[in-house]
Amino acid sequence: MAALLGGAAAALLRRGPGPGPGAGAVLGAGQRRHRHKEKWATTAPRIPSTRLALHHFDTSYSLHLGELWPSVRAGLLCEQKYGALLNNFSAVDHVTQELELLNATDFVSEALQKAQQSQRGAAAREAVRGSQEGCVQGRAVIQAETITQAESSPPFRASIIPKIKCYTFPRGDITRFCPARPDVLGLLGYYLMDAASLLPVLALDVQQDDLVLDLCAAPGGKTLALLQTGLCVSGGHLAANDVSISRTKRLHQILHKYVPREIRETVSVTSYDGRDWQDVDGGTFHKVLVDVPCTTDRHSAMEEENNIFHKRRTKERQMLPMLQLQLLMAGILAAKPGGEVVYSTCSLSPLQNECVVERAVEIAETQFNISVHVEDLSHFRTLFQDTFSFFSGCRLGELVLPHLTANFGPMYFCKLRRM
Repeated sequence: MAALLGGAAAALLRRGPGPGPGAGAVLGAGQRRHRHKEKWATTAPRIPSTRLALHHFDTSYSLHLGELWPSVRAGLLCEQKYGALLNNFSAVDHVTQELELLNATDFVSEALQKAQQSQRGAAAREAVRGSQEGCVQGRAVIQAETITQAESSPPFRASIIPKIKCYTFPRGDITRFCPARPDVLGLLGYYLMDAASLLPVLALDVQQDDLVLDLCAAPGGKTLALLQTGLCVSGGHLAANDVSISRTKRLHQILHKYVPREIRETVSVTSYDGRDWQDVDGGTFHKVLVDVPCTTDRHSAMEEENNIFHKRRTKERQMLPMLQLQLLMAGILAAKPGGEVVYSTCSLSPLQNECVVERAVEIAETQFNISVHVEDLSHFRTLFQDTFSFFSGCRLGELVLPHLTANFGPMYFCKLRRM
């Protein structure tokens, strides 16, 4: 018996005190059953959505924007600049004085004034040159032609609505606006928003008797800007739609805080799927705004919450261009013949911008026998170059780039006319 115990002890000594390198080979196959392989998906650190977004942007936008991308990237990662959309339903004079005391200026009226001065100067120079070339009669003809040419020059091919007023601080000034205060009627004096978000509304050129559809209206900044035109005061009508019921509640809150009851009750607020709008009310509207869901590049680069670059939302992100195309097609079909549609995103991606517009124009022609003309908006670059940084490489429409001295955007917008 002692011999047997001695043999067992000797065997244990040869095996060593416990598992170590190569222990599995000594202990035999029986102990392998208790091993497990850790799963990478549960043990590896989760990559933040913001980092995934930046990696995607670095890969794609560096090719699209070239040498502009480093400065645009820096703008995306810095604090956004805001404008104060003046609420014409509030005590406007008092609010205007407060904003001007802060050294803020209305970039819309300022741009129009500069353009008109430039127009008058060009007409005067041409008139002088005409007077030197011909007699009094010839001079009158040349002067009349000059004025006609000046009036039809790019900055004035489409009117800009002077009723929309938005105050911004000068380039390089990063002062923040204070939250707006209610007036005696309880209405807030201004709405803080990315000032570039007003450009699609200005491009739509709403007239007071227009029937207007805001197809993807929530959270409500552009809807509020549309109402500043006096649209629902003088015979026009606004339909504001958003598929999300929770976001539509936010839209109702904005209208309640900024718009008198008698006006907001004339706004039709609905929660349809915008892709099906032509089945609800097709061929009805003079003007349609299609501000589609997108990658919201600034938010994606800065915020983890509700970030579309989260791994669980990969499929949703990949399907965005299809969703955007369907919404734009619904907007085109909702417009009357001769009606106008403005498509917009807050993304730098050409796949979500120009490519969607090109495909929509093609589908309208081939599948619906509808001719759609893409309008020239290059005059916006001339008008608002002192406030925004524009990308000159857009094939269709216009794109505002974030820039450290004017950190608005990104904002893409393109105007279409249903023929």
